[in-house]
Amino acid sequence: MIIFGTTSKLVQLAMLNLLCGFCGNPAAHPLRKRVTKFSLFFIPLFPIAPAKHSIQCTFCGAGTEISKESAEQMLAHGGAPGGQFGPQQGGNVPQQPGGVQDGNPFASQQPQNPYQS
Repeated sequence: MIIFGTTSKLVQLAMLNLLCGFCGNPAAHPLRKRVTKFSLFFIPLFPIAPAKHSIQCTFCGAGTEISKESAEQMLAHGGAPGGQFGPQQGGNVPQQPGGVQDGNPFASQQPQNPYQS
């Protein structure tokens, strides 16, 4: 009897501070990578599908799948503070702050620490 199947592993690559395109709140977004591998006798051997990258808002829980190139660019820049992700961007690199964008009043604001004086 041969036991085979697939194993999926979720790895958190970074925690980015972005402006959520769904709820409009500045919040942390974990950047995650999911890799699916073929397993033989419960031992993962080789990937059977390309890795999928995603981010998820910690405030509202909305998630967005992004391309590998966007994920690499976000890791290289460390996440643009005040950047924005959501349905209107379609998974592109976050926009820089510079005014009210798409009716979002928080787009021009930097995240503030209430404990700093």
